[in-house]
Amino acid sequence: MTYSMDIKVRYGEVDRQGVVFNAHYLAYLDDVVDSWLREFEGDFESLGWDLMLKKVNLEWHGPAGTGEVLNVEAYISRWGNTSFDVSFEVKVKNRLVLTATIVYVGVKTGTTETLEAPEQIREYLSNEKVS
Repeated sequence: MTYSMDIKVRYGEVDRQGVVFNAHYLAYLDDVVDSWLREFEGDFESLGWDLMLKKVNLEWHGPAGTGEVLNVEAYISRWGNTSFDVSFEVKVKNRLVLTATIVYVGVKTGTTETLEAPEQIREYLSNEKVS
């Protein structure tokens, strides 16, 4: 299903054009996924599993500036053997600002050794409706 999180744009996150500097979007999206996983019943890292970003595609649709609230919706759009895609829609009110897809790879905690997501994580991210 989907996970939703609001992020208020801070003054230091905008560039000279008065819009969110592009690199901040990656931090926002990664924070959304981390927050989503931290709401899982139990510590996902204690399962011996973690995740690393492998690839990202960002498409900018319009500006967001200081003080505006970004509503970020995330959902799993693909499951692979050890990787999965999280797709995002970022809006200010009903205005689309950004769409993105991040490919994450599951890894053994503390390493870069690939590892399939535990079944309970897979079920949680795929079926849970969280707001």
